Amino acid sequence: MSKVSYYTAEGLKKLRDEVNHLKDVERPKASQAIAEARDKGDLSENAEYDAAKEAQGMLEMRISRLDETLAGARLIDETQLDTSKVLVHSTVKIKNQTTGATMTYKLVAQSEADLKTGKISVDSPIGKGLLGKKVGDSAEIQVPNGTMKFDIVEITRE
Repeated sequence: MSKVSYYTAEGLKKLRDEVNHLKDVERPKASQAIAEARDKGDLSENAEYDAAKEAQGMLEMRISRLDETLAGARLIDETQLDTSKVLVHSTVKIKNQTTGATMTYKLVAQSEADLKTGKISVDSPIGKGLLGKKVGDSAEIQVPNGTMKFDIVEITRE
Protein backbone atom coordinates (compact mmCIF):
# COMPACT_ATOMS: atom_id res chain seq x y z
CA MET A 1 0.00 0.00 0.00
CA SER A 2 1.41 3.38 -0.94
CA LYS A 3 1.81 6.21 1.51
CA VAL A 4 -0.33 9.29 0.87
CA SER A 5 1.61 12.53 0.34
CA TYR A 6 0.17 15.97 -0.33
CA TYR A 7 1.57 18.15 -3.09
CA THR A 8 1.10 21.58 -4.54
CA ALA A 9 0.27 21.73 -8.25
CA GLU A 10 3.89 22.77 -8.90
CA GLY A 11 5.32 19.89 -6.84
CA LEU A 12 3.07 17.31 -8.48
CA LYS A 13 3.98 18.56 -11.96
CA LYS A 14 7.68 18.36 -11.08
CA LEU A 15 7.24 14.78 -9.87
CA ARG A 16 5.35 13.75 -13.02
CA ASP A 17 7.96 15.47 -15.23
CA GLU A 18 10.75 13.55 -13.51
CA VAL A 19 8.98 10.20 -13.98
CA ASN A 20 8.30 10.98 -17.64
CA HIS A 21 11.92 12.02 -18.21
CA LEU A 22 13.22 8.82 -16.65
CA LYS A 23 10.84 6.67 -18.70
CA ASP A 24 11.11 8.53 -22.03
CA VAL A 25 14.79 9.58 -22.03
CA GLU A 26 16.85 7.67 -19.47
CA ARG A 27 15.28 4.22 -19.97
CA PRO A 28 16.07 4.15 -23.74
CA LYS A 29 19.62 5.37 -22.99
CA ALA A 30 20.11 2.50 -20.53
CA SER A 31 18.82 -0.04 -23.07
CA GLN A 32 21.16 1.40 -25.70
CA ALA A 33 24.14 1.15 -23.33
CA ILE A 34 23.34 -2.51 -22.67
CA ALA A 35 23.02 -3.22 -26.40
CA GLU A 36 26.36 -1.54 -27.14
CA ALA A 37 28.10 -3.44 -24.34
CA ARG A 38 26.55 -6.74 -25.50
CA ASP A 39 27.98 -6.15 -28.99
CA LYS A 40 31.51 -6.05 -27.55
CA GLY A 41 31.73 -9.79 -27.08
CA ASP A 42 31.82 -12.35 -24.27
CA LEU A 43 29.31 -11.33 -21.60
CA SER A 44 30.97 -13.39 -18.86
CA GLU A 45 33.99 -11.06 -18.81
CA ASN A 46 32.35 -7.83 -19.98
CA ALA A 47 32.53 -5.22 -17.20
CA GLU A 48 30.81 -2.65 -19.40
CA TYR A 49 27.80 -4.96 -19.78
CA ASP A 50 27.65 -5.59 -16.02
CA ALA A 51 27.83 -1.84 -15.29
CA ALA A 52 25.12 -1.06 -17.85
CA LYS A 53 22.83 -3.76 -16.40
CA GLU A 54 23.41 -2.45 -12.88
CA ALA A 55 22.69 1.13 -13.98
CA GLN A 56 19.49 -0.08 -15.64
CA GLY A 57 18.46 -1.85 -12.44
CA MET A 58 19.02 1.32 -10.40
CA LEU A 59 17.03 3.35 -12.93
CA GLU A 60 14.12 0.89 -12.84
CA MET A 61 14.15 0.96 -9.04
CA ARG A 62 14.02 4.79 -9.08
CA ILE A 63 11.14 4.75 -11.59
CA SER A 64 9.28 2.20 -9.47
CA ARG A 65 9.68 4.33 -6.31
CA LEU A 66 8.53 7.47 -8.11
CA ASP A 67 5.53 5.63 -9.57
CA GLU A 68 4.63 4.47 -6.07
CA THR A 69 4.97 8.02 -4.73
CA LEU A 70 2.83 9.30 -7.60
CA ALA A 71 0.16 6.68 -6.85
CA GLY A 72 -0.14 8.05 -3.31
CA ALA A 73 0.15 11.72 -4.31
CA ARG A 74 -2.78 14.00 -3.62
CA LEU A 75 -3.14 17.54 -4.87
CA ILE A 76 -3.87 19.95 -2.06
CA ASP A 77 -6.19 22.90 -2.62
CA GLU A 78 -4.26 25.64 -0.84
CA THR A 79 -7.26 27.98 -0.82
CA GLN A 80 -9.04 25.59 1.55
CA LEU A 81 -6.24 25.43 4.10
CA ASP A 82 -7.00 26.48 7.66
CA THR A 83 -4.61 29.30 8.59
CA SER A 84 -5.42 29.19 12.30
CA LYS A 85 -2.87 26.40 12.83
CA VAL A 86 0.21 25.00 11.13
CA LEU A 87 -0.60 22.31 8.55
CA VAL A 88 1.06 20.82 5.48
CA HIS A 89 1.60 23.65 2.95
CA SER A 90 1.33 26.36 5.61
CA THR A 91 3.89 29.14 5.47
CA VAL A 92 5.04 29.79 9.02
CA LYS A 93 7.02 32.70 10.40
CA ILE A 94 8.84 31.65 13.57
CA LYS A 95 11.09 33.46 16.02
CA ASN A 96 13.94 31.71 17.77
CA GLN A 97 13.54 32.44 21.51
CA THR A 98 17.28 32.18 22.14
CA THR A 99 18.69 34.31 19.31
CA GLY A 100 15.65 36.42 18.43
CA ALA A 101 16.13 35.54 14.75
CA THR A 102 12.99 35.16 12.65
CA MET A 103 12.66 32.63 9.86
CA THR A 104 9.91 31.80 7.43
CA TYR A 105 9.33 28.25 6.23
CA LYS A 106 6.77 26.51 4.09
CA LEU A 107 5.96 22.97 5.24
CA VAL A 108 5.86 20.59 2.27
CA ALA A 109 6.09 16.89 1.43
CA GLN A 110 9.57 15.43 1.81
CA SER A 111 10.12 15.20 -1.95
CA GLU A 112 9.39 18.94 -2.34
CA ALA A 113 11.67 20.06 0.50
CA ASP A 114 14.33 22.59 -0.48
CA LEU A 115 15.91 24.59 2.33
CA LYS A 116 17.36 27.15 -0.11
CA THR A 117 13.85 28.22 -1.06
CA GLY A 118 12.52 27.98 2.51
CA LYS A 119 10.61 24.74 2.02
CA ILE A 120 11.06 22.21 4.81
CA SER A 121 9.65 18.71 5.08
CA VAL A 122 6.76 18.04 7.44
CA ASP A 123 8.75 14.91 8.35
CA SER A 124 11.77 16.94 9.55
CA PRO A 125 12.19 17.61 13.28
CA ILE A 126 11.26 21.29 12.88
CA GLY A 127 8.33 20.44 10.57
CA LYS A 128 6.96 17.87 13.02
CA GLY A 129 7.41 20.27 15.93
CA LEU A 130 5.47 23.06 14.19
CA LEU A 131 2.48 20.99 13.02
CA GLY A 132 -0.72 21.87 14.84
CA LYS A 133 0.68 25.00 16.52
CA LYS A 134 -1.19 28.32 16.43
CA VAL A 135 -0.03 31.94 16.32
CA GLY A 136 1.31 32.83 19.76
CA ASP A 137 2.17 29.22 20.64
CA SER A 138 5.69 28.17 21.53
CA ALA A 139 7.31 25.07 20.10
CA GLU A 140 10.13 23.15 21.76
CA ILE A 141 11.79 21.14 19.05
CA GLN A 142 14.38 18.44 19.58
CA VAL A 143 17.07 18.78 16.91
CA PRO A 144 20.35 16.84 16.60
CA ASN A 145 22.33 19.48 18.55
CA GLY A 146 19.81 20.00 21.38
CA THR A 147 16.45 21.64 21.92
CA MET A 148 15.36 24.78 20.10
CA LYS A 149 12.48 26.98 21.22
CA PHE A 150 10.42 28.94 18.72
CA ASP A 151 7.46 31.29 18.94
CA ILE A 152 4.88 31.05 16.15
CA VAL A 153 4.60 34.62 14.78
CA GLU A 154 2.45 34.19 11.67
CA ILE A 155 0.72 31.49 9.63
CA THR A 156 -0.24 32.11 6.00
CA ARG A 157 -0.84 30.12 2.85
CA GLU A 158 1.32 31.74 0.20
